[in-house]
Amino acid sequence: MRVSRLSRASQPGAQPEQAESDRQLGRLIRQLNIELDRFAEMFGEAHGLYRTDLNALVVIMDASRRGESISPTQLARALNLSASATTAVLDRLENAGHLRRDRDLTDRRRVHLVMPERTARLGEQLFGPLGEAYSRAWAEFDADERATIMRFLQLSIDSTVAVRSQLPGAS
Repeated sequence: MRVSRLSRASQPGAQPEQAESDRQLGRLIRQLNIELDRFAEMFGEAHGLYRTDLNALVVIMDASRRGESISPTQLARALNLSASATTAVLDRLENAGHLRRDRDLTDRRRVHLVMPERTARLGEQLFGPLGEAYSRAWAEFDADERATIMRFLQLSIDSTVAVRSQLPGAS
C-alpha cells in the first residue's frame, strides 16, 4: 500500500511539495549508489578484484552471516549471471584464495561456497571503516527514526526489485 502512495506522489496532480521531495529522495539514493560503487571499485582495484567478484563475496558473506550455505546456482541467480560467467567468477576467487568450493557430505553432487577467514578479514577491511562511519553518522537518530529509515529503505529496495523484474530480459 505504501508503495502506491509513494508512486502517486510522482504522478500528475500530486502535491508539489511531495513530488519535489520524491525527486530529492530519488537523487539522494542515486548519489549514494554512485558513492558506494566508487568505494567498492577503489577497494576492488586495490585488491585485484572485479566488481562482480566483490558482489559475489558480499552475497556469500551475507549468506554465511545468516547461517546459510550458498551454492553456485544460488549465487548465479543472486547476481543474475550465466553459469559460465559464475564459473569464471568462482575460478578467479578460488585461484586468489578468497573462496573454497566444498562438496556436501551427504550429497557429493552439491557444492557449497565457503569464504575462508582471510577473506572475511578482507571484508572487514572493506566494510569496517564504512560501518564505523555510518554508525557515527546514524547516532543522531533515535529508535523510531531508525525504524522509519529502515522501512523507507526496504520499500525502496522492494520497489526497485519489482520494477527490475518487469524489465526486458528479467528472469
